[in-house]
Amino acid sequence: MKSYLRIVLGALMLGGVLTSAVWAETRQINLYSYRQPFLIQPLLEAFTAQSGIKVNVVFARKGMLERIKAEGANSPADAVLTVDIGRLSDMVDAGVLAPVKSKVLEANIPAAYRHPQGLWFGLTTRARILFVSKDRVKPGEVASYENLADPKLKGRVCIRSGKHLYNISLLASIILHKGEAAAESWLRGLKANLARKPQGNDRAQAKAVYEGVCDVGIANTYYMGKMQTNDKKPEQKAWAEAVRVVFPNQAGRGTHVNISGAAVLKGSKRKADAIRLIEYLSSAPAQKIYAEQNFEYPVKAGVKLHPLVKSWGDFTPDSANLSQISAHRAEAARLIDKTGFDH
Repeated sequence: MKSYLRIVLGALMLGGVLTSAVWAETRQINLYSYRQPFLIQPLLEAFTAQSGIKVNVVFARKGMLERIKAEGANSPADAVLTVDIGRLSDMVDAGVLAPVKSKVLEANIPAAYRHPQGLWFGLTTRARILFVSKDRVKPGEVASYENLADPKLKGRVCIRSGKHLYNISLLASIILHKGEAAAESWLRGLKANLARKPQGNDRAQAKAVYEGVCDVGIANTYYMGKMQTNDKKPEQKAWAEAVRVVFPNQAGRGTHVNISGAAVLKGSKRKADAIRLIEYLSSAPAQKIYAEQNFEYPVKAGVKLHPLVKSWGDFTPDSANLSQISAHRAEAARLIDKTGFDH
C-alpha cells in the first residue's frame, strides 16, 4: 500500500499522470454471471483493454438471486449477467436492481428488450423456433406455435420440460397475446400431440427428430449453431442436418424471442463503472463478439451476424416488450401444473 501511494504521489509531484497499469489496479467491478466464463471472457478482456476497468467474474448455474439476497448490503457484486428474462424479472420482483438512465443504452437497445424503468437491459436475443424434419414435414406444414396443437400433429411433437424457463416464457407470450383460457387450450392440445413425455434439453429434441421419435421439436436458435459446429461430438452435426429451422408466426405477431441481459445491483459501490460495462456490451464491437461466439442475435441494429445464423434466414420477432411477457410467467407456471403437462 505504501509503495502504491509513493507511485501516486510521485506522479502528481512530477505533473504526470498515472499509467494505465496502475489505474487498472485501482478500478475493478464484480460481475455475477449465469453465463459460463469462457463464453464472455473475450468480451470482458476487450472491455478492460478499452477502459482499464478489471472485471472479476463469479459464475453460478443457479442460486444467484438467493446469494445476492443473503449477502444483502454486504454483497460485493456490482452487476449481473443472465441468460433468461425470467431470472431478470425475479430480480426486479426481489427489489435488488438499480434503475439506470443511459442515453447510450437507449440508443443501442430497442425498447422491447429493456425494462421500462431501466432495471435491466437485453444484450442478445435468441428465438424460440421449431426444428422440423426435412424428410417428414413439408415446407409450410407447420408455420406457427398454434399449429403445434393441431390434431394432425398427434404423436409428432417433442419438447423439454414445460417448467423450463424457456418454455415458461413462450407460454407467457401466448397468454399475453391470446389470453389465459386460449393458452390453456393450446397447452392441452400440445400435450395431446407429444410423442413422448417432456424430457432432455433443446438439443435432445433435434436428436429425437433425427431418430424418428418425432417430427417437430421446440428449441432456441443458438443450439442449431452449437450442433452444426460441434467437432467434439460430431454426431450432433447429423442431428442438425436432419432438421429445418422454422420461425413461427411470421404471418402474425412474430416469433417469440428471449434475451441474455444485464443489470446493475442496487447495492453496488461502483455503479458508474458497472453501467460503463453494460454500455460496452451493447456497443457494436462487443455485439459482434457475441454474434461470433454464441450464435445469438445482437440487439444493436446493423451488427453483422455469424454466417451460420444468417443461413437460417431472416425473421420478424414478436415486438411485445419482454417485461409484459414476463408479467405472465406465474400464470404460465400454474397452467403447466394444472394441465399435468410434464406427466
